[in-house]
Amino acid sequence: MLGGALLLGRHSYPQSKTNHLSTNSKTIAMETIQSQEKNKEAIRNLYENILNNRKFELLKDIISEDYTNAKGIKGAEGFQEQILLFIKAVPDVKWKVEELAADGNKVIIKHQLTGTHTGQFQSFAASGKRVSNTGFGVYEFHNGKIINNQVHTDRLGFLQEIGILPTDLATISKQKEEKDAVSLIDKIFIPKNSIEEFNRQLHINRSFIKTLPGFIRYQEFGQKDAEGNLNFISVAFWENQNSIDSAKAAAQAEFKRIGFNAAEFFQRLNIKLERGIFSRYND
Repeated sequence: MLGGALLLGRHSYPQSKTNHLSTNSKTIAMETIQSQEKNKEAIRNLYENILNNRKFELLKDIISEDYTNAKGIKGAEGFQEQILLFIKAVPDVKWKVEELAADGNKVIIKHQLTGTHTGQFQSFAASGKRVSNTGFGVYEFHNGKIINNQVHTDRLGFLQEIGILPTDLATISKQKEEKDAVSLIDKIFIPKNSIEEFNRQLHINRSFIKTLPGFIRYQEFGQKDAEGNLNFISVAFWENQNSIDSAKAAAQAEFKRIGFNAAEFFQRLNIKLERGIFSRYND
């Protein structure tokens, strides 16, 4: 009987340990869910209360002191810089939260903004037109506060709404396909682990060049190799060489404004670029 009791004790010990581990796992899972819900509520409060009601003094409660914007400005001041510039252009802007989702320490939001363009926006004078724009944001949290974020909006749609660009961009292409048109062709190799970050920057650059004078159209081609690396080719059609030269200058100015260093970006991600300018060929 004594031996049986010891044997029974051995059998029961792992079961108790398993239950203990299971309890710990459930506790950790519950804490993770609670943390994610708090983060989602912080983002909802950011849009529906702080931004919509212009209560920027509350930003310090949800923005980490380690938050740094593209110009190197930290904390709540760095976070609100670009927002205040946009509010100056669209003073009555309001944001509506459409979707919220959490993944680890990040919150993803889909939002819509509406307002009236009555102030200067970058180089564009006030149009007095109503705008409605959808955007997506990814907010990263650390110790309960926002430490990093990325927000992407429909820049092209915005410029169409304020009358800078026509609604049907095909009309531009049809009018500007002239014999002296030139193409800027980029052949780019992107390592597998760099594709995600490359795509984010590509979206920003693509939206920007479409707003520049002399732009006609843009095409992209991609092929992944056996290791998952991406071979990417982009073709940007421009009215003439002067248009390309002006676009390069505008791009450099924009990169400086947002704090983007293209050379450092390519080097850090091990991206290889080959670039050429081609004209229409007639044999």
